[in-house]
Amino acid sequence: MFSDKQKPRTMNEVGGQPNRIEKNTKIKGDIISEADFRIDGKLDGNVKTSGKVVIGKDGYIHGKVECVNADIEGSFNGELLVSDLLSLKSSAVIEGTVSVNKLAVEPGATFNASCTMGGSKGASGAGFKSSNNGAAKAS
Repeated sequence: MFSDKQKPRTMNEVGGQPNRIEKNTKIKGDIISEADFRIDGKLDGNVKTSGKVVIGKDGYIHGKVECVNADIEGSFNGELLVSDLLSLKSSAVIEGTVSVNKLAVEPGATFNASCTMGGSKGASGAGFKSSNNGAAKAS
């Protein structure tokens, strides 16, 4: 009657508990995880996960991030590799290089990055270089 076998499994249950770096926490180093990761503090290093990366409004990452999906409200500077969907909230500030399959941008987000879009491995996606200090706008 209350069997767990019939309940669909979420990403967190498959990959483990989600991880979090809290506000006012600074970490220097690399992170590898199978679970989702939320950063509300500061990270100077790389993140590699088979889950989702969320950078909260006060969060900041300087380094390389490899993930399946990403939601960014805070700041990122470095190389961002997202195999599926990158979602930029209006408070997001992105600098560096970005490779993504799908991109969603809220009006007001700052996107100063070299971006390559398209499918994985060998797909001929469109690329563009954003202008200096241009606010990205959803279309």
